[in-house]
Amino acid sequence: METRHKTILVADDDTAIVDSISSILNYAGYEVLFVYDGTSVMESVKAQPDLVLLDIMMEGHSGVTVCKQLKRMGRTQNIPVLMMSARTNGEQLAREAGADGYLAKPFDMEVLQSSISDLLSVSVSA
Repeated sequence: METRHKTILVADDDTAIVDSISSILNYAGYEVLFVYDGTSVMESVKAQPDLVLLDIMMEGHSGVTVCKQLKRMGRTQNIPVLMMSARTNGEQLAREAGADGYLAKPFDMEVLQSSISDLLSVSVSA
C-alpha cells in the first residue's frame, strides 16, 4: 500500500518565514501548500490539508478569525490548526480561536516538527 505524504498548509504574511518553514517541512517529507494572507486560507483548505500552520497576525482575515471559521465548518473542523505568533498574548488568542496547538515566535524548527508530528498522530488516531 502506498502511503500518502501528509499535506501542511502554511499561512503567514512573512515570506521569509514561509520559505524557511516550507523548506524544513519539504525536507521532512511533507507536501507543503502556502499562502501569505488570511483570506487565501479559506480557498486553500479546499485541498483538504492534514494540518494548518497559521500565523495569528496577517493581512486580510486574522489567523484568529480564520481558525474560528475552520473550526465551525463541517469539512474543516477536524483539521488540526497549529497557530503561531510573536505576540505576548498569542497563546491566549490561539486558545480562544479554538486552535489545537500554539508556537511562540521565534521557535526552534525541531519544536515545530515535533508539534506537527504530535498533532498529526492525534488526528490520525481520532
